[in-house]
Amino acid sequence: MTLPANSESEDQILTVPNLITLARLLCLPVFVWLLLGQENPLAAGALLGVLGATDWVDGWYARRFNAVSNLGKIFDPVVDRLLFFVSIVTIIIAGSAPLWFCIAVLVREVALSLATLVLASLGARRIDVTWIGKAATFGLMFAFPGFLWASTDWVLQPFFEIAAWACALPALAASYYAAALYVPLGLRALSDGRMARATGE
Repeated sequence: MTLPANSESEDQILTVPNLITLARLLCLPVFVWLLLGQENPLAAGALLGVLGATDWVDGWYARRFNAVSNLGKIFDPVVDRLLFFVSIVTIIIAGSAPLWFCIAVLVREVALSLATLVLASLGARRIDVTWIGKAATFGLMFAFPGFLWASTDWVLQPFFEIAAWACALPALAASYYAAALYVPLGLRALSDGRMARATGE
C-alpha cells in the first residue's frame, strides 16, 4: 500500500521546523546562564526575542513548504510551554519584570497545560492552537525581552519600558480570551475523541 505524499511528510522527524524547535530548546540554558550567571539582561532579552521570533518562523516554514510533521505538532507546543515556564521563572528570580504580570502569565500556562493533560488522558483529540492564542503568545514573547531591557540603566530604558507594557497588556488580555475559547473547543475535542473510539476510527 502506497502512502499519500502528505502522510509520508508528516512521519518525518528531521524537518527544518523540528530542527529550529530543537535549537530553541538548546538555547534555553543559555538564556538562564546569561540572566542569572552573567547578570546580563540585555543579552538575555535579545536571545529571548530571537527565540520568540523563531517560534513564528518554524510554523510559517512548516505551512509554506508542507513540512508539517506529527512530531512537530507535539514537539513545538511542548517547547513553547517549557520556554515560557523556564524563562518566566528565571525572570522572576532575577526580578526583571513585574511579579504580578509574571504570575498572571504562569497561571494561564499552568491551567492550559493541566487541561491539555486531562483532556488527553480522557481520550480527546488534539486541539490546534487558535490564531488569537498564537498572537497572544507572540506578543508575550516580545513583552518579556522589553521588560528585561527596561530593567537596565541604559539610555533607551524608558522607551523599552513603554514598549514592554504596550505589548504586555493586550497580549495578556488576548491570552486569557484565547484560554476561554479553548473551553468549548476542548469539550468538542473530548466528544469527538470518544465518538471516534466508539466507531473504531
